[in-house]
Amino acid sequence: MSVTKIRNQKAINAFGKKIKTLRKAKGYSQYNLADEANIDRSQVIAVENGTGNPTISTIYALAEALKVKPRDLLD
Repeated sequence: MSVTKIRNQKAINAFGKKIKTLRKAKGYSQYNLADEANIDRSQVIAVENGTGNPTISTIYALAEALKVKPRDLLD
């Protein structure tokens, strides 16, 4: 039995674009956002570039830092 990897690149890219747009609207640098979300800056970069597939915990941390609801990041 093989394990199938599920990766919706279109959704990951859209999520990253949403994060970047909100971050810039708040006037945050990637460093600021990472600090506010208590995550590593490399995670912010990976999410924004569509190379990272964030965990639910990371999504919640980013939402809290950006002062939005997690679902707002996924619309």
